[in-house]
Amino acid sequence: MSKDYLEAAIEIARDAGKILREEFDRPAQISYKGDVDLVTQADKRSEQTIVGRLTKYFPDHSIAAEEGSGHESGSEFRWHVDPLDGTTNFAHGYPCFSVSIALAQRGALLAGVVYNPFYDELFAAARGAGATLNGKRIFVSKVDVLATSLMCTGFPVHKRLANPNIHYYWDFTLRSHGVRRDGSAALDLASVAAGRFDGFWEFGLKAWDTAAGVLLIEEAGGKVSDFLGRPYELGGPVILATNGLIHEEARGVAFEISQRDPSAPLRR
Repeated sequence: MSKDYLEAAIEIARDAGKILREEFDRPAQISYKGDVDLVTQADKRSEQTIVGRLTKYFPDHSIAAEEGSGHESGSEFRWHVDPLDGTTNFAHGYPCFSVSIALAQRGALLAGVVYNPFYDELFAAARGAGATLNGKRIFVSKVDVLATSLMCTGFPVHKRLANPNIHYYWDFTLRSHGVRRDGSAALDLASVAAGRFDGFWEFGLKAWDTAAGVLLIEEAGGKVSDFLGRPYELGGPVILATNGLIHEEARGVAFEISQRDPSAPLRR
């Protein structure tokens, strides 16, 4: 069964979002992958729906999904699925969470969707066709200096002492209008695409965290790289995503911090 990639991703994200809304109104059933890395019934139900539907529509495609129910097919097409980005928020009743679905062909992103079902905000992009929020075109902000920029970032739920980001958080807070930490990388990236944030950085994100958001930003006129200015690779150790106008200034700050603090990684 063949189906338009973006159309399929939108349909499936909305259906997964309905599951998350159902589960959000119930007491969370929580299990743990590690000491603090939790999984809810919502993650599992959402992923089951997404993987099942993608497999039906595109049986030859590979699927990489956070909770492990995807599969390899040897195809040049790979779906990157985060069935619930912002699980900790979700489990605590904080309505900042999303479904993230993206398709790449030999690593090149073709289509991506980030959906927050609580606010019914659906961000979507197809390569070369622009980015939208609920069907209306979106663009990155026009803020051109870091000092007046609103930034965002995130911290891992585990191995926090080994993560260098607190150093970056301190510096960027002092050098910008502020830094938000909302707990869903996919929504953070979508918010950069929509001009709500001017820039985002983080360490150690997986491909399913960033794939859809990266395409949204690129199609909305922004820029994504690592701290050395090289093109960001899905699953890479660091990501810097901005409106493009503040990119070099933000990258310079990040690089400066990394040189000052040897624990801050620039590469694998």
